[in-house]
Amino acid sequence: MGIFGRKRRPAGRHAAPDRGTYAGEYAEEYADEPDGPLTDGPFDVDDAPEDGIPRIDLGSVRVPVPDGTGVQVEMDPENGGVRAVHVATPFGQVTVSAYAAPRSGGLWREVGAELTQQLRADGARVSPGDGEWGFELSALLGDMALRFVGVDGPRWMLRGVIAGPQSQAAEAPRVLRDIVRHTIVVRGDAPMPVRTPLPITLPESVAQHIAEQQGRMV
Repeated sequence: MGIFGRKRRPAGRHAAPDRGTYAGEYAEEYADEPDGPLTDGPFDVDDAPEDGIPRIDLGSVRVPVPDGTGVQVEMDPENGGVRAVHVATPFGQVTVSAYAAPRSGGLWREVGAELTQQLRADGARVSPGDGEWGFELSALLGDMALRFVGVDGPRWMLRGVIAGPQSQAAEAPRVLRDIVRHTIVVRGDAPMPVRTPLPITLPESVAQHIAEQQGRMV
């Protein structure tokens, strides 16, 4: 049983990505991915349900914060902005990020192949596979287990990753999928270059707390 309830539907906005389009050495690894069923979520803000699930509003994404988890804010020391916001779960740290994408979709295929290559160059043991939204990527790097998923939406791509100890690797993908499935993306209408990260803004109470902490450290 996942953190949240789970349901499937026969049709929806997020179709499984087209197979057989991976280039070079990755084509064979992805060739056997089946056409999986369509799933509810993640949601574009225009399609988001009023489901009562608690989420933290980060501007471009509204990310679920299940019971028993916490929120960690990673600041950029160079410009003082927000680099990332993580959901700390008992099974690992989940990070969800949204990017501008082409109307035609397919960005996650490209990003997934690049991640595979990058992780292997870093010495990780990488295993591409199939999940609810098509391609998923798992990797072992030292004592850390990583799982990546991605979803192509309307002019956006959502990427989720969970990083945790290998001892929790069996449960980590389920936790990651539950959080990604219930995330809401707010793309906005402004034109953006493809792959541009959608901006993160903190809730006022969180931003004030961080400012107070930084003030005490000065």
